Amino acid sequence: MSQRPPLPPFTKDTAIQKVRAAEDGWNGQNPEKIALAYTPDSIWRNRNEFPKGRAEIIAFLTGKWQREQDYRLVKELWAFTDNRIAVRFAYEWHNHAGDWFRSYGNENWEFDGNGLMKYRFASINDLSITEADRKFKWTKGPRPAHHPGLSDLGL
Repeated sequence: MSQRPPLPPFTKDTAIQKVRAAEDGWNGQNPEKIALAYTPDSIWRNRNEFPKGRAEIIAFLTGKWQREQDYRLVKELWAFTDNRIAVRFAYEWHNHAGDWFRSYGNENWEFDGNGLMKYRFASINDLSITEADRKFKWTKGPRPAHHPGLSDLGL
């Protein structure tokens, strides 16, 4: 069984590392690679979709990034316990028509002993924005180290 450090039980520092690793992974937009951070039988709730297992996670993420173009995500630690982490996040994207959105949400995560995410429950709301309102403008891939986080941006 593969491990995904940092492993539970989490400290504040290791929880922050786990959150940033998840953010970087999702900003890389490689569904097959991202799915490896989850247990083979991982259970999700994402809006009104309920993927189960890595194959469904890959299909979900593939479809997501076909719809949500120029996706850029920022996550922030909200709370943690031994094997659970709560985050808040915002991401920006546009649809095929070029309409921009900022999506806000919260996620609750639970990890197994190998640091793989067993459960992911996400609640998300979308806000229509103009391109001029965008705050996440780095090139595709991980958020640059100097780019402000959610609290710094007042989000």
